[in-house]
This record gives sequence, C-alpha cells and structure tokens, in this order.
Amino acid sequence: MATTGASGARPEPQPSGADGALVGTGGTGGQSEGSGGSPAVAAAQPPRQGDEPRERLGSIVAETLGLAPGSSRRRRVVTLLVMAAIAFVAVFRDTLIDYVMIEPSVAEENESNAEYDADKAPFTVSVQPEEDEPYEWAMVLDRKLTPGERKKLVARKDPSGAFSYLKELGARPFVYKATMEYAPERYKQQMRSSRSGGFADVFQMNIMSTRSSAVVINGWKVTGVTCRKSTAQTIVEIPPQGGATYEGLQLHIPPFADEPVVSDDAEGQGEPYFRTRYIEVGGGQPSAGLRVQAIAPPGQTCEWGVKVRYTDSYQNTRWVQLKDKKGKALRIRTESPSAHTTQRWVFIVAPWRLCDRASKAFGIESCVR
Repeated sequence: MATTGASGARPEPQPSGADGALVGTGGTGGQSEGSGGSPAVAAAQPPRQGDEPRERLGSIVAETLGLAPGSSRRRRVVTLLVMAAIAFVAVFRDTLIDYVMIEPSVAEENESNAEYDADKAPFTVSVQPEEDEPYEWAMVLDRKLTPGERKKLVARKDPSGAFSYLKELGARPFVYKATMEYAPERYKQQMRSSRSGGFADVFQMNIMSTRSSAVVINGWKVTGVTCRKSTAQTIVEIPPQGGATYEGLQLHIPPFADEPVVSDDAEGQGEPYFRTRYIEVGGGQPSAGLRVQAIAPPGQTCEWGVKVRYTDSYQNTRWVQLKDKKGKALRIRTESPSAHTTQRWVFIVAPWRLCDRASKAFGIESCVR
C-alpha cells in the first residue's frame, strides 16, 4: 500500500487548461523566480503616444519629396526648406515681379500721364459783361426815352433804382474812361492825341485750366478788329465827381503801343500789363479773373479777338487764339456812343432830378423833377 509524503511520493499531474497547456499555480511561479531560477525575459515597452504618427508623416513627406528611406534628419530639413522656398516663390511670383518692376512701371505711368496732360487744352476763357452797378456810370439806349419813362426814372429817387430801371428798358452800361493820373507821360500823351471815346466798355475775363501742371500767360495781342457806327440814341449819366480809376487793365480799340496797360490806382499804372505781371492757372490753382476796360472810337461799335502767349511746364511757349465755348474764335464787343446822340440826360442831386445835358444851365424847363 502506497503512502504519500513530502519526500518520497511522485507529484500528481495537474489538470490541463482548455488549450492543453499546463497551468502552474501562482505561488509556485513566484517562488521559482525568486529562488534563483533562470531570469524572466523583460517585456517590450509599448511605443509612446504620438511617435508612430509623426514618424509615419515624416516618411510620407520624405517619400513625396523623393528622399530615400533612412535619409538623415539634416538632409530632410534642408530639402524641406528648399521646397518651402520654391513654393513661396511660386505663390508670390507676381507680387515679387511687380515689386522688382515698380520703378520702371511708375516711370512709364508718369510719362503717359504727362503726355495726356500736355495734350489737354492749356486753358479755357469766358467773357461776361460787368453786371454790377458802377459807382459812376452811363446807360445807352437805341431809342428815345418817352416822357413817362423819364418821370419813372426820377421817381426811383436814387442812382441804384434808376440803374435797375434802365436795365429793364434794355439799356447797356458803360463807365467813364479812367484818367490814369499816375501813368507815364508818354501814355497820357497818347490818350490826349487819340480820337478815343469818353466811355469804356467793361467786361470780366475768367481763365480756367484743367491741367495738372501750371500754365503761365505772359502776353496779349488784339486781333481782327472790325468797327461800325453805333446805334445808340439816348445816353443817361451819373456824372463823375473827379477822376475815375479802376482795377485791372485798360486798352483802346485799336490798341495803343504796349497795351493792355495796368489801370490800378497804384505804382505801375499805365505800364504794359504783361511786362511785370503774368497770369498762372492749372496745377491745382484756382481760376484767374481779369477786369478789362476797352475803349472804342467815339460813335463806333467794334468787335475784336485776342491772342495770348503761354508757357507750360513741358517747355512749350505758344501764341493761341482765344475761343468761345463753341470752339469758335472769341469775339468781344466794345462800344463808345457818340457825344452827339439824339438825347443826353444827366442826373442831378439835391434835389434829385433828370436834366437835358444839352441845356448848360439845367433850367427848370429842361429838367424832370
């Protein structure tokens, strides 16, 4: 009869697992490992999170760029930088080209703009008769005043009212010729010896330019003068109370030598206007205005044109004929009524009355109160 014990008996076989392998007990395994048996092989550590995708992305990029597997990190970095630079140039090529070409492009554009500007008309001119009431004036009608109209003139009680009423009747305004007291003696002598009339036709000349660079007008010539007999029959006057002076320029038709001249009551009066002065327009400057008083021969109505000389920033110096808004040669009308019109009336103050200028005594019978 067999007996079991710690030393003599054979160990009984252990039950097998489901797959037929032997299953050892946990206590036995732990003791054999700690009792000097063969050491266990260390288990492999799992990869860190993120390393595998990064390596996979690097491999994909390297393959895309044509790098052999296992290329050094330095080579990969250099290749990436080169490819990034090529991509940058490809994307911003047009911008880089524009930047490199900006100076030639700007120069060509400026040259094109300058050519376009130089092809523009240097300036345009408009002429308007003076509309405001002068301080001393004469009004001219192509017919006689009726007795009723003369009474209405007196009923206005002041020069401004009379001026407005005469304009309603169709009268044309004039000013007395300037005395030019401070003009050089040579010019005064020309005025004394001429047959010019005693009245001046006044108009405003406005000069404008759309050029981007300045245009300087520095010369003037009267052209194409034609005259005929004045049709004026009646003159109504507010007589001057001394010498008359005006700002602007003055000329006779036909002009005296060196006209137009300065008519301002200041230094330079009677001197050629464009000898020491000029008119500048364009280049962002405002339009220029000239007040011109023109004096025709007595009893004559004249038409005339103007040529002016200009210099621009493109080194052009030319004479041009002034044109109207329709593109035709500008024609300016200047009249000087005869001193021997059918009727000549003058306003007298204190008391306010209209008198026949033909009566030197201005008697009661020749005045309208």
